[in-house]
Amino acid sequence: MEGAAARGATPGEPGPAESEEARGWRCPEHSDRPVELFCRRCRRCVCALCPVLGAHRGHPVGLALEEAARVQKLIQECLQQLETKKQQHLDNITQIEDAAEKLKAHAESSKTWLTEKFTELRLLLDEEEMLAKKFIDKNMQVAHQVYGEQVESCQKQINGMHHLSNKVWSIGQESNPVQLLQAYTATEQEMKQHMSLGELSHPVPLSFEPIKSFFKGLMEAMRSTLQTPLDVRLKENINCQLSGSSSTKPGTLLKTSPSPERSLFLKYARTPTLDPDTMHGRLRLSADRLTVRCSLLGRLGPTPAMRFDALWQVLGHDCFAAGRHYWEVDVQEAGSGWWVGAAYPSLRRRGDSAAARLGCNRQSWCLKRYDLEYWAFHDCQRSRLRPRHDPDRLGVFLDYEAGVLAFYDVTGGMSHLHTFRAAFQEPLYPALRLWEGAISIPRLP
Repeated sequence: MEGAAARGATPGEPGPAESEEARGWRCPEHSDRPVELFCRRCRRCVCALCPVLGAHRGHPVGLALEEAARVQKLIQECLQQLETKKQQHLDNITQIEDAAEKLKAHAESSKTWLTEKFTELRLLLDEEEMLAKKFIDKNMQVAHQVYGEQVESCQKQINGMHHLSNKVWSIGQESNPVQLLQAYTATEQEMKQHMSLGELSHPVPLSFEPIKSFFKGLMEAMRSTLQTPLDVRLKENINCQLSGSSSTKPGTLLKTSPSPERSLFLKYARTPTLDPDTMHGRLRLSADRLTVRCSLLGRLGPTPAMRFDALWQVLGHDCFAAGRHYWEVDVQEAGSGWWVGAAYPSLRRRGDSAAARLGCNRQSWCLKRYDLEYWAFHDCQRSRLRPRHDPDRLGVFLDYEAGVLAFYDVTGGMSHLHTFRAAFQEPLYPALRLWEGAISIPRLP
């Protein structure tokens, strides 16, 4: 009412901004008056008399055009979230299918190894060879079945979100504010249910290396051990569990949301030090080689061949060429820009071209923060990240054999940020780059 009075509108007459189409929508309670307001409590379009004299008296109201503009913004946010969520499920399918193919190849190579060993044992081990191959085939089939179910589930989610996206998009195209609000109100609950992002799936790789190890020690005790069934012997031997854990089932997926507990990663904890021989001349290293800091003055004299001469970068002294490893990086003093990642020793050290920049080549992977934006970089390919909060500390998890390099925000829990998948060909070194301030590698228990 106050807004209408301020514009000098006469009660019962359409305002100067009212379109011809809006004049056709009349208030159900005051049929001679056009609807121009939206009751936020009743979620209905009303006329100017309703909040003063009608059934909506005292209710919070606003201009229908302004409310429609707000709804349009919510629709755009919903569409963006749905598109991101669909892409997550597509990525999940790619990850699962890739794991299934690798599992199949690994199973075939393991069966080939078993065939060679059982040939040496001749007729006495023919039956044992068959049992061992069945053991591999059974676990591979179970894993493939689980992977297939996960792919089917993701596809169903995508189909459902595609249908909702089309529906929401058509609502957003509605030019009439009243029709838009009515259609949006009818779909509002369904939209809210799909606004949250889904889980990222990382297939836990299965390894048949343990069964190979078991049969290496079997030959000397062959006659006595063959009296016990194969599955019982594998359970009794601590070194013969798939993926190194008796609780891991074939086809298990590692979910990164909800966030996994930090304690699960700390059993692979490392505290890698930094290598001063690779450090740019404008950087300074602490005595324990765990903190690197920008300096106003550079070093005099020639630059060693292993040192970065143009980019403020440094590599770790310790490398990882096998196994699982986890370390953390403190970036709360790094200022407005930092790069945290890992790199091959073949990363170029001279110049500032893409071949030397962290994340801009095939030799390096990193997360970057600059100007309040977060990105994941590899080989000049980047992915926009949207963490809930600005991370003060990052967790980095490397599973070399599985080809996983994952980053987490450990400031307030283990919140997954990004995972790179690659078939690593060289040892990996922790790598850092700074604009200003300092970056530290905390000591882990």
